Amino acid sequence: MSAIWEGVDVSGLPDDALPDHRKYEHPLVQRYATKEMSAIFSPAMKFTTWRKLWLALATSEQELGIDISDEQLQEMKDNLYNVDFAKADEFESKFRHDVMGHVHAFGEVAPKAMPIIHLGATSCYVGDNTDIVQLKEALKLVKQKLAQTLSVLGDFAEKYKDVPTLGFTHYQPAQLTTVGKRCTLWMQDLLLDYERVSHELENLPMRGVKGTTGTQATFLELFDGDHAKVKRLNEMVCEKMGFKGSIAVSGQTYTRKIDYHVLSLLSGVAQSAYKMCGDVRLLANLKEVEEPFAKSQIGSSAMAYKRNPMRSERCCSLSRYIMSLPPSAANTHANQWFERTLDDSAIRRIILPEGFLAVDVVLNLLMNIADGMVVWPKVVEKHVMEELPFMATEVILMECVKAGGDRQELHEAIRVHSMDAGKVVKGEGKPNDLMERIAKDPVFEAVHDKLDTLVDPKLFIGRAKEQTEEFLEEEIRPVLEKEKGLLGKEVVDGVNV
Repeated sequence: MSAIWEGVDVSGLPDDALPDHRKYEHPLVQRYATKEMSAIFSPAMKFTTWRKLWLALATSEQELGIDISDEQLQEMKDNLYNVDFAKADEFESKFRHDVMGHVHAFGEVAPKAMPIIHLGATSCYVGDNTDIVQLKEALKLVKQKLAQTLSVLGDFAEKYKDVPTLGFTHYQPAQLTTVGKRCTLWMQDLLLDYERVSHELENLPMRGVKGTTGTQATFLELFDGDHAKVKRLNEMVCEKMGFKGSIAVSGQTYTRKIDYHVLSLLSGVAQSAYKMCGDVRLLANLKEVEEPFAKSQIGSSAMAYKRNPMRSERCCSLSRYIMSLPPSAANTHANQWFERTLDDSAIRRIILPEGFLAVDVVLNLLMNIADGMVVWPKVVEKHVMEELPFMATEVILMECVKAGGDRQELHEAIRVHSMDAGKVVKGEGKPNDLMERIAKDPVFEAVHDKLDTLVDPKLFIGRAKEQTEEFLEEEIRPVLEKEKGLLGKEVVDGVNV
């Protein structure tokens, strides 16, 4: 062994090597996630939302007669974004409680308001309601990007609506479709995702003002037994936070079934993306369709000629992770005992943000792929014409029968010619010569002068073009018109890797 190699530690690092790079970095955050979605699940968003919830609660309590001054409320409002995270960490270390750490950090910058911050509330008032606010904002971003993706794919479908291509069932050549019609299959899935996300956004409830076990007992005491005021307090806080209402009943937390529903929506988007990108990867192998490929992009470190569909592969990889998350949410919900157990906390801190961070990247990738997707019409046509002679035999048979031919004799002749042509294609690797065989056989003399017209690919696409036009007009354009305000919103982060 070379003396130079001696002393190389293959099992780790010297103690003083690379001190600033010895902490694990989550690739979803460091490599892929967008600034838009990261901001929604950031500490800044989380803890300023806590303060807004405290202000909403105190303001509503004042409006219902609790002795809280305008000066206290103004002090809270003036310091919504004045968060000293280091001070909050100090208090949390002291109290071993994150919510009380931030109550005291808020109280330090709003000392007059300190006596009424968190009045009547439990930790889940800020924790769960903030989670719901974050889910709502994240779903809004997902909805925006679904609409934008549908818009880009719609342009692609329109452009290629009448370009015949081989259909595949069992990944074997089947009846023709069109490049644009196939795109509508991807769009149909994403449209269903858009509709479900829209429904969830429209109906997503806050946890609201519920108390420690969901009975609102503390607030009933605060309002001297006035049930109407307690009910109104809940309504007012929801209104201030931009929600139509709260979950009707709860324990300490909102039902974790909501988390399952939301992650199932994200799984649905991931399924749609995986299906589309899986198709693109297969089409890239056929050299019919390719995803965007940058001028200086390297497909392989070893094979310089390669054009790997790396964006589609990344999309599938992230989608596979997203699809794995709903079972975790299902198990979390199923294992919540009575009014609440804390074994939901750690896993929710991971799966909810990561599900959204990943699906946001997936949608950015879909838009990027769709916007730069390249179709190679001559390759598409070549593959069509390799299979079309077999598909055209039924039309040829019918035309010959209409000209007075014997259906059984014609059928047998086509069978023999087809088998022989198949042997040439598979056994000798030569082009399909079925049409040449038919052109030389006097049994088919009735169609010899119009064989070319009988194998025009556009005669075999059925209503693919019309279906594409109808789908775009009846299903997609109304959505794009409704969401035209979202379509113009800039996507902050592009696809960099």
